Amino acid sequence: MNENLFASFITPTMMGLPIVVLIIMFPSILFPSSNRLINNRVISLQQWLLQLTAKQMLSIHNHKGQTWALMLMSLIMFIGSTNLLGLLPHSFTSTTQLSMNLGMAIPLWAATVATGFRYKTKSSLAHFLPQGTPLPLIPMLVIIETISLFIQPMALAVRLTANITAGHLLMHLIGGATLALMNISTSIALITFIILVLLTILEFAVALIQAYVFTLLVSLYLHDNT
Repeated sequence: MNENLFASFITPTMMGLPIVVLIIMFPSILFPSSNRLINNRVISLQQWLLQLTAKQMLSIHNHKGQTWALMLMSLIMFIGSTNLLGLLPHSFTSTTQLSMNLGMAIPLWAATVATGFRYKTKSSLAHFLPQGTPLPLIPMLVIIETISLFIQPMALAVRLTANITAGHLLMHLIGGATLALMNISTSIALITFIILVLLTILEFAVALIQAYVFTLLVSLYLHDNT
């Protein structure tokens, strides 16, 4: 069991070539668009959830911030569907890779910061030095605020990676323990199996919550810079 503990996090290959690009593109198939006048229930539910999420997330933004609506909704749909697909047996969860999460976090963070320096230059620069700071503390506070600014994309990526990876590892360990206990004690194996089912339900919620948290933090960074 210990040998294969991290096997599910290894990038899958086919004929020696990584197929992670195909895996990343696969969730887009789950969200079909319809040109019909009356949509079916699945598409209607999908549109209702998107409208509800967009209304809640974009209510704090001005007109410039609301132009990011398509980007934010695409982001939450991609992360949420990728996390949910990763809960299927023998599947690969691309959001457990820190490199991929950094690839999402850094460009989005950089775009929000660049937007702030373009449209709110004075306000963006003022964040580096709080009002009323004593003169001797100015250099130290500028350094601290600069470091905290550059840590934001790293925090975004690490939070998503750690939460998804921890859940998958815990499910793997409890599942292995359940199989091992079946030959020792059926009653204890049944208890661990119930715990595994409850943990799986929790991971479904975590998959959606982490997608919402990631997108919400990007939205808050955007709100601070528009």
